[in-house]
Amino acid sequence: MNLGTDQTPAASAAGNALSVVYILDDEEAMRLALSSLFRSVGLRVETFDSSQAFLAFPKYDAPSCLVLDVRLRGESGLAFQDELAKSALRMPIIFMTGHGDIAMTVKAMKAGAIDFLPKPFRDQDMLDAVSNALTRDGERLAAERSTASMRAAYASLTPREREVMEFVVAGMLNKQIASALSLSEITVKIHRGQLMRKMSARSLAELVRMAAALQVKPRQVKPNVTASSVQR
Repeated sequence: MNLGTDQTPAASAAGNALSVVYILDDEEAMRLALSSLFRSVGLRVETFDSSQAFLAFPKYDAPSCLVLDVRLRGESGLAFQDELAKSALRMPIIFMTGHGDIAMTVKAMKAGAIDFLPKPFRDQDMLDAVSNALTRDGERLAAERSTASMRAAYASLTPREREVMEFVVAGMLNKQIASALSLSEITVKIHRGQLMRKMSARSLAELVRMAAALQVKPRQVKPNVTASSVQR
C-alpha cells in the first residue's frame, strides 16, 4: 500500500463528506494508513479493532461500506460477514487479506462481498473498490427511502381511495369503476385525482409502478356487481 500516491481526480471526486467508510482491522498501522487515505479524498472514516466494537458503534444514515480484514484477532472476517448477513445491518463489504486464496475469495464474493483485495494493494485499487461500494449503497438507500415514502403516501389514502386505486392500476375506466362501486362517475374522478395527488404520481404508468412496489393488487371489474355487495 503506497499511501497518498496514484490518486486520480475521479477518485477524489468520488469522495462525499456524507459517505462513511468503516474500517475493521486489528492492526493499528493499517487502520491509520487506510483512515488517512480515505480522508484524503473527503470521506468520513470510523475505525475499529474488533467486530464487537464495530457492532456497538451507532451507524450513520448515509452511504457506507465496510473495509474488513479476513483475519482478525481471535475471529474470522468471513464468519463475521455471515453474522452481518443475518442481521438488519446492510452495507457493502470490501475484504483485504495477506493470506487469501481462491477458495476464500469465491466464498466471500458469493456471500455478497464487493471486492477482495490481497495485501499489499495499490491505493487506487482500494479507492476504486470503495467508490463502487459507496455508489451501490447510495442506490440501495435511495430505493429504500423511495419505498418508505410511497408507503407513507399509501397510508394517507382513505379506504375508498385505496379501493379506487386497485381498479385504476388494473386499467379500468372511471365509468367502469363507478359501476363496480355504485358511485357516480364524477365521484370516482375526484377520488382518482386525490389518490394521484397523494401518491405524487404524474401518470398512470407511474402509479402502476408504485402499486407493484407496494404489492397493491390490481382489481378487475367483476360482472354482476350490485350496490348491496359493495359498501360505500
